[in-house]
Amino acid sequence: MQIGSNKYPTTDYIRYQVRCIVRYMKAIRIGQTGGPEVMRYEEVPEPVPGPSEVLVEIEIAGVNFIDTYHRQGLYPLGLPFTPGIEAAGRVVRLGSEVEGIGEGDRVVFCLSLGTYAEMALVEAWKLIRLPQGVDPEVGVTAMCQGMTAHYLITDSFELKSGDTALVHAAAGGVGLLLVQMAKRAGATVLGTVSTEEKRRVALEAGADQVVLYGEEDFEETVHKYTDNVGVDVVYESVGKNTFEKSLNCLKPRGYMVLFGQASGPVPPLDPQVLSQKGSLFLTRPTLGDYVANRVELEKRATDVLGWIQSGDLKVTIGRTFPLAQAELAHRALEGRETSGKVLLTP
Repeated sequence: MQIGSNKYPTTDYIRYQVRCIVRYMKAIRIGQTGGPEVMRYEEVPEPVPGPSEVLVEIEIAGVNFIDTYHRQGLYPLGLPFTPGIEAAGRVVRLGSEVEGIGEGDRVVFCLSLGTYAEMALVEAWKLIRLPQGVDPEVGVTAMCQGMTAHYLITDSFELKSGDTALVHAAAGGVGLLLVQMAKRAGATVLGTVSTEEKRRVALEAGADQVVLYGEEDFEETVHKYTDNVGVDVVYESVGKNTFEKSLNCLKPRGYMVLFGQASGPVPPLDPQVLSQKGSLFLTRPTLGDYVANRVELEKRATDVLGWIQSGDLKVTIGRTFPLAQAELAHRALEGRETSGKVLLTP
């Protein structure tokens, strides 16, 4: 065989022909769990949609704490993988069985792994059309974080007028939305934050009282503010560092809604503690169980996007990073250097 002859093409030529058939894209890949440095910006084959899937060209991808849990291996995934679970973009290819959506449609979605990339595969039922006039950055914020805040105040604990809620990380992506939705429901909102600037942001969002938990004892503040009655519900996203004091902030039969663990997992808990502190309720919800079907997904997304369009809910975009700098985005998020939504642009 004569390599390089007209009859037998060179290896480089074969590779060139393959690249003409297989399309490639840029994506963040994680080959081993660990710190932000394990994320690699690489070229990978563009995915091909299955019968019920859609290929979406990503305009904006959201960054969430669950992405850091995936990266660390706290919520194990098969290796290697592309992180990210939400994005906004444009439909570019449809699976053979997909109906009701077309190429070129602008959409938002969440709970679909692989959005730290230029393209992502999504099950068609998870797509929500982006309403006219809503920017993709706003649409992304309405998805995971907006629908999380929605189920927290409507289902995990049905917050109503006259209730008092404690919201940790009140200036974060979910926290700012929770504060606004809680005030919309007529509740009194106490919040905790890590800096003076974040205190200002949380107060502007409507919080009635905001504590710097690194400098003040939020448990003392809560009891003073409520005349030692306590709050009806704690929306706990910090986890290990605040959980025990949060339990002490609840009134008898109060609800601890533990939906995150930014400071680390909460240690094992003896259920007898809930009895001793006043017959408390404890739940550890996750968004996936509250948007488990198309009807529920559409209801939550429609509510949140509708509140944004009407001006009842304001979205705060914190920082935006290029996709290649996903490592820096994770460092900023975990270092509590951000307020509002953190985004990536391919």
